Amino acid sequence: MLAVEVIRRKRDGHALATAEIEAFVQGLVDGSWSEGQVAALAMAILLRGMQRDEVVTLTRAMLHSGEVLRWHDAGLPGPVLDKHSTGGVGDKVSLMLAPIVAACGGVVPMVSGRGLGHTGGTLDKLAALPGYTIEPPREQLLRVLRHCGCAIIGASARIAPADRRLYAVRDVTATVESVPLITASILSKKLAAGLQTLVLDVKVGNGAFAATLDEARALATSLVQVASAAGLPTEALLTDMNQVLGRSAGNALELQEALDFLAGTEREPRLLEVTLALAARMLRLAGLAPDLAAARQRAEAALSSGRAAEHFARMVAGLGGPADVFAPGRTLPAAPVQRELPAARSGVLQAMDTRALGLAVVALGGGRRQAADALDLRVGLSHLLPLGRAVQAGEPLLRVHAASAAAADEALHAAARALVIGEAPVAEAPVVLEAITASA
Repeated sequence: MLAVEVIRRKRDGHALATAEIEAFVQGLVDGSWSEGQVAALAMAILLRGMQRDEVVTLTRAMLHSGEVLRWHDAGLPGPVLDKHSTGGVGDKVSLMLAPIVAACGGVVPMVSGRGLGHTGGTLDKLAALPGYTIEPPREQLLRVLRHCGCAIIGASARIAPADRRLYAVRDVTATVESVPLITASILSKKLAAGLQTLVLDVKVGNGAFAATLDEARALATSLVQVASAAGLPTEALLTDMNQVLGRSAGNALELQEALDFLAGTEREPRLLEVTLALAARMLRLAGLAPDLAAARQRAEAALSSGRAAEHFARMVAGLGGPADVFAPGRTLPAAPVQRELPAARSGVLQAMDTRALGLAVVALGGGRRQAADALDLRVGLSHLLPLGRAVQAGEPLLRVHAASAAAADEALHAAARALVIGEAPVAEAPVVLEAITASA
């Protein structure tokens, strides 16, 4: 089947047949489609869209382009389930969510990613733990899942290799924003992980890839409906990303916040609400609780009792990390320069350019400008105040953690531009905005 004819049909607005989509995916894997041809079809899909059946076919073809994990004979202690976030600034939810759900009887082989653009990545946060293995051999992975019910790991190169090549092309051809391609990219990897249920956290706001509620709703609906059509029961929450989630942004800083959260030292309210809301959806969808209220109670009990922290500690040790991750006095990598940003005036913190704060972390060295960049895990922002907080002139709005004084100065200037202090009070906005289900 000629690649140029497939491209032409989509360019002209036609729905692609199953055979045409499968030929495209095969061409991604075996290299018979050139980079230019892949880019041309990606752009045609971006501009012309895809019908739901086309997206399901593309997702399934990409799913079967590589290894598909099977768990039925693995002797796991519960249903296999997972969560996926579309990415935000300060989003360390996975670090707490996986052990909470595991402590409630779920099994969570959470395939996570590295940072993308201005958003952080869960695997980069875990890299602050010496020895932690993100691609364990299967037998080690199974031991950890049997012993503690969760393992936060990276995707193997054998999982959905067609997506790996397609995403690399999309990343440099301005086709990342295509909802059909985002849907197939996310779900092909999740379906390949052998899940029984999936819950999605679709971020919306100035720190998210979906800036408006309509954009986020369209993406979440596509993901939920395509996943359900492919046989994976899925629900989604739309959550606010118009401010940093939690009190920190930066790899070791976010890991420390997650450790404090699990240990009960500090639980920022918005971060707690998102975590518990997602946990409740996961437990109810997997049949581990009869309804959302009961599921939330189970999640709260797992957290308050310390069982979630125990599961996290066992996971870290089982994957090669420190055996005493919660030990008093244990410290994570710390930046040599730390400076606070004082409020220029008294008033109310009214708005936050969350994306700009994420980019400030990248500029400090906490994110990648190119795929091969090494990260400085120590740097970032901490002690962030929430929107609506009344502040006095000179009061710290946040703390910058930097490798040098010059880098700290640059980050302070960027952060000052990203925060708006005014006179009027700010109504507290909900962090969980909407739920999307297959029946919606």
